[in-house]
Amino acid sequence: MKQWFVLSAIGRDRPGLVAELARLVFDCDANLEDSRMTILGSDFAAVLLGSCTSSEASDSLAVGAKRLERDHGLTILIRQLDEGPRASIPAADHSLHRVRAAGEDKAGIVAGVCGVLAEHSANIAELTSRSAPGPGGSPHYELEIVIELPSRSSPGALRDALEAEGDRLVVDVSMEPV
Repeated sequence: MKQWFVLSAIGRDRPGLVAELARLVFDCDANLEDSRMTILGSDFAAVLLGSCTSSEASDSLAVGAKRLERDHGLTILIRQLDEGPRASIPAADHSLHRVRAAGEDKAGIVAGVCGVLAEHSANIAELTSRSAPGPGGSPHYELEIVIELPSRSSPGALRDALEAEGDRLVVDVSMEPV
């Protein structure tokens, strides 16, 4: 029977970390099914979805993760998924939309936009954000979110609420179907 797990790892960025994590999964007779990896600040962050059929894989993963933590200064968390991965995105009776926000970098943009999404029962499938120098060198913030919107929710009402939140935050917000 297939067993599923999520492995997350964070640590100081350096070449070879992806190879170490992939080797750990492979050496434990597990398969890397899906992953997200990035550099945030000076650290590397990874979230991996894996599967295995061996009953010893969980113990091997835990032992190997402790070795990587000790040898490479990583922080690793392994979580078993009792029910396996969820259905595909978008879920049944949901539509996929992309929400974008951009403007002068300030605290509260993600909290405000995500709060509106939660009020409209939108599930966040993916979120990326970045701050970079804008015109004249002032900080410019960009947020991109892929959401699943239940068919019972009104895309128009959500769009209006997002635009109102954008006005409050003084950022441009848009929403479009994917």
